[in-house]
Formats: sequence, structure tokens, C-alpha cells
Amino acid sequence: MSSFKREKKVVPFKVNNGLPQDLFSRLQDMARQYEWDSVYPMQTSQIVVGHWVRLKCQYGCKHYNSNWCCPPATPGPEEVRNILQDYTISLMLVGTQQSHHFYKNKKQKRARQVRYWKDTVSLERFLFLEGYYKAFSLISGPCALCKECAYPKDCHFPKERRPSPEAFSIDVIKTLQNLGLTTPIAMDSKDMFYHYAMILIE
Repeated sequence: MSSFKREKKVVPFKVNNGLPQDLFSRLQDMARQYEWDSVYPMQTSQIVVGHWVRLKCQYGCKHYNSNWCCPPATPGPEEVRNILQDYTISLMLVGTQQSHHFYKNKKQKRARQVRYWKDTVSLERFLFLEGYYKAFSLISGPCALCKECAYPKDCHFPKERRPSPEAFSIDVIKTLQNLGLTTPIAMDSKDMFYHYAMILIE
């Protein structure tokens, strides 16, 4: 019997190392497998935070004050600005879907939202295992891990929950413009629907 013992891979933590091209290429391949159309690296300074975004949550969304991943349970704009100062690079993930049943079929919609969450958090974990210990994802859409959120009682998935960029007071449209991107608005349920997620890296 061989006495050979497999050595465990030890990955050093990354500090101000940036995102090497080979690692970014691997991450892009993973993202495509998860059906993200594009991944854009960016400086965190390109992320725009706005008080008005939280206002839209408070006065235009049924999830306000009813979900652990939505305001007021999420950090406010000033706290978010302070958090972003801890990061220099991040990623913007862009996905599309075309399904006229998406807005009508709640079961289908929730299944896709959970898939978006799993895919984004999987990319976050990939980065963490590569040494980017500060990696933190902002998922596409409101949390859908539970059919009905336990808020304000204890969350059933405290380790897995993540806010969306909007719940983080991030102006997604202006941030996309800073990247030289535009975001078409779906005017009809048959139109192509664009959705976005972000990962703060280091």
C-alpha cells in the first residue's frame, strides 16, 4: 500500500492583488455555465450610492419592512458608502431572460430567483476559496429562499442571505453608465428582461 499522502492545497489570502486575467477567465467560464451573459470587472469607486434608491424601496416595493434582505433591515446609504471604502475592485454580472410567463407564474419566478442567488453566491465562494476573503455578493432581485420571509422573526438562512444592489442603495443604472453600458427597459412581458448582480472582491 502506498504511503503517499495527498497534500492539501493552501491558498494565501489576497490583499491588494487585483484580479489576474487567468482567474478572471475561469470566473467568466463559471458565470457562463450559470447563464450569466457578461461579467465586467470595475473599480468600486464606479459604484453609485443614492438616497433615492432607498426611497424607491420604501414607497414602491412590497418587500419593504417585510424581508431580511430589504430595507430597513439592510444598511442605509451612508453605511453602504463606508462599506464600499473597504473595497477597491468588484464585478458587475449581467444576465438576460425572455419568458412571458415570468411575471405571471409565481412558482417559476421564485425558482429563477433562487437560481440567481445560488449562482451568484457560488461565484462569491469560488473567489473566497481563491483567497479573496472579503468577497461579498449582492444578488439579483429580492431574497426568495423562503416562500414567505420570517421577518422580523429569526431568519431561516442567516448564513446564506444576501441583499440586492438596490437594497444596498446602489443606483444600478448610473453604475452601468459608469461602465459604458446601457440597460434596456422591458416594456412588455414578452420583452427581454435584464437583471444584474454584483460581487465586491477586495
